[in-house]
Amino acid sequence: MGGVCLLLLLSVALGASAQEPPLTTGPVVDITAAPPTEPPVTPFLTTIVPPTPAPTDLPMALPPTVAPETTTTAVQVQDEGGQEETPSAGPTPAPTLLPLPPPAPTDASDVPPITWPPPPPPPPPTGTESGDDDGGQGVGRTEPVAPDVTPLPTSWYDRNNDLMLGNGTSEDGLVLPPEDSPVDEMPVMAVMVAVSSLLVIIFIIIILYMLRFKRYKQASHANSFRLTNGKSDETELQSVPLLARSPSTNRKYPPLPVDKLEEEMNRRMADDNKLFREEFNSLPVCPIQPSCDAASKEENKEKNRYVNILPYDHSRVHLSSLEGVPDSDFVNASFVNNTATIVMVTNLKERKECKCAQYWPDQGCWTYGNIRVSVEDVMVLVDYTIRKFCIQQVGDLSGKKPQRLITQLHFTSWPDFGVPFTPIGMLKFLKKVKNNNPQYAGAILVHCSAGVGRTGTFIVIDAMLDMMNAERKVDVFGFVTRIRAQRCQMVQTDMQYVFIFQALLEHYLYGDTELEVTSLESHLAKLYAPSPSAGCGGLEKLTSIKIQNDKMRTGNLPANMKKNRVLQIIPYEFNRVIIPVKRGEENTDYVNASFIDGYRQKDSYIASQGPLQHTMEDFWRMIWEWRSCSIVMLTELEERGQEKCAQYWPSDGAVVYGDVSIEIKREEENESYTVRDLLVTNNRENKARAVRQFHFHGWPEVGIPSDGKGMINIIAAVQKQQQQSGNHPITVHCSAGAGRTGTFCALSTVLERVKAEGILDVFQTVKSLRLQRPHMVQTLEQYEFCYKVVQEYIDAFSDYANFK
Repeated sequence: MGGVCLLLLLSVALGASAQEPPLTTGPVVDITAAPPTEPPVTPFLTTIVPPTPAPTDLPMALPPTVAPETTTTAVQVQDEGGQEETPSAGPTPAPTLLPLPPPAPTDASDVPPITWPPPPPPPPPTGTESGDDDGGQGVGRTEPVAPDVTPLPTSWYDRNNDLMLGNGTSEDGLVLPPEDSPVDEMPVMAVMVAVSSLLVIIFIIIILYMLRFKRYKQASHANSFRLTNGKSDETELQSVPLLARSPSTNRKYPPLPVDKLEEEMNRRMADDNKLFREEFNSLPVCPIQPSCDAASKEENKEKNRYVNILPYDHSRVHLSSLEGVPDSDFVNASFVNNTATIVMVTNLKERKECKCAQYWPDQGCWTYGNIRVSVEDVMVLVDYTIRKFCIQQVGDLSGKKPQRLITQLHFTSWPDFGVPFTPIGMLKFLKKVKNNNPQYAGAILVHCSAGVGRTGTFIVIDAMLDMMNAERKVDVFGFVTRIRAQRCQMVQTDMQYVFIFQALLEHYLYGDTELEVTSLESHLAKLYAPSPSAGCGGLEKLTSIKIQNDKMRTGNLPANMKKNRVLQIIPYEFNRVIIPVKRGEENTDYVNASFIDGYRQKDSYIASQGPLQHTMEDFWRMIWEWRSCSIVMLTELEERGQEKCAQYWPSDGAVVYGDVSIEIKREEENESYTVRDLLVTNNRENKARAVRQFHFHGWPEVGIPSDGKGMINIIAAVQKQQQQSGNHPITVHCSAGAGRTGTFCALSTVLERVKAEGILDVFQTVKSLRLQRPHMVQTLEQYEFCYKVVQEYIDAFSDYANFK
């Protein structure tokens, strides 16, 4: 808008300077009155400054300009004696005033002509002064002469219309000056005046723009907007400025349609995320020039964790002031009010550095100032923990301030470096946050350590998911720009920026796949009888997940290749199980096994291949080092005449593998599995540990078990053993450690969630497993078997009514 105004003023100034010659005092030419026979006309006066001073005070005439009707103007002139006369308006016969005619009539012949240059005077009488005539550089001044001696003009010049009429004459009756006339140099003076005027105008515009920007900052509190999952609330007393949702349609990074999201992501991630880094670096650090005066006060400096992460004055949270405590209304946060949900996106300590003080009690009640906090419930899950607090203001004798229930959702899967390996956990966490935030509540409080990087990432994902669902497009660049005007450095790294896109693409490709147990039957009906318009099924979508062979470096080393039963199933580097290196031997830290996350905790399982004859020592060293007390075996030693697994336990007595000896203590047959109690002793450390093996016999050589009862029973037995042995990783293996092993891990995780929440998500559970180890849940039959077991479990559940 400022630019438009500036251009408009410039054009006006230029136009004015081009059309109106400057009015100034100087030598004036007397123009003789019209002959008596002509009708009188209303005079108009104008003057001109010659380019060079005349040697004497000689007048020079200027062609007349068109003036408004009945308008007269006068200027001060000096008489021959040098005395200044008082200006007068209107026509006057005095020779010192220069009358000019009004706009020319249509009949040019009716206008009394004015000659240029003045005609040579007759021989001057005694006392007449004469001036030099140098071809237009100087003009003589004479005493008034009779009108009849003035010759008729031969040419007319219209200065306004730049037209020549007749024989070199203008419509106004002025003879055109010669080419070397000083009138030709008049535009020089006009341009100089115009440039000076423009400089003044530009200076004024800059001052006005600065004043306007200052008023914008002062008026920013008048706007009302808050980030409550993409919703606005104009009833809030505290507000932050509302910025445009779509900053510009012509910018370099416009909103992306969701159907182009995958293509654009692949393009920008090429060459090690080169285009993503360029886009992130194009983000403005701060779109406005905010102030942080409150945060910079000496009384508030100790309340800031980082000196360079301060809340803006226009969007900071204002607390109720404590009596007698100055600046007690300050907290390093941006816009929160009537909060019922807290989102925490950091661990208390990371890399042995305190990232956040624990502001809640582990149990019981703690008092913080005049606020008492008690923990009502805690639910620990693999990616996040849910805590419910009851808070109350102490010292309230009136009893008018009731207790408030606050839910804290603490995301615990953000690594010390970088971003989560997969956005699946974050998307589940975000959905849980939305479901737990009451409709009546105010804004959701989000914090990490500094309150900008992970906090901004969470907010952007939430807002863009809402935009995706409402508009079928996302505007990550625009939204990050927008919230950086409300808090500095929101979304701190390019890795966080890319992670936002990964989460959006994950949601777009697979959507929300969670199911209430009450809707499982209808979902199974669709699963078993897909329609042509239903698209590809869950397992078909999972086949699009690429196996990252470049992240299997250790397993592909020549020294370790012989330790792999199946060359296509090798653990990824980021979660492979590492065992101590044997003294004096290289490449002895490898075993074909992977850590797998469960429902409630990370690394709940160790997915391993069935030991080979020459890897049994490595297998037992793994069991000992990672304190695994439960082993689940899902294959027979031989199937269809092929060895599937070496017998790594003794049939009776004891057997020794390196420093570890294994002794069988008890063997018990059940309906579908055998339980073996083993005593494992580390002879070098002289320590022993009890290990229980669950050997499942219900899996046929081809296909899947006929029913899910046996699998349900063995999962229940393993979970009971875990509660008694300390809940260390469960070692699960079949032959290759992928198909049946993946199915067991998936079922164990899904059933545990069904019991806790009444929700299942087979698709995302299997997808997560495949991201942790190749080919987990190998066949469509195994994938459908997971649904079948869950259905049987729900049907047999004694309190099934709770799920309805």
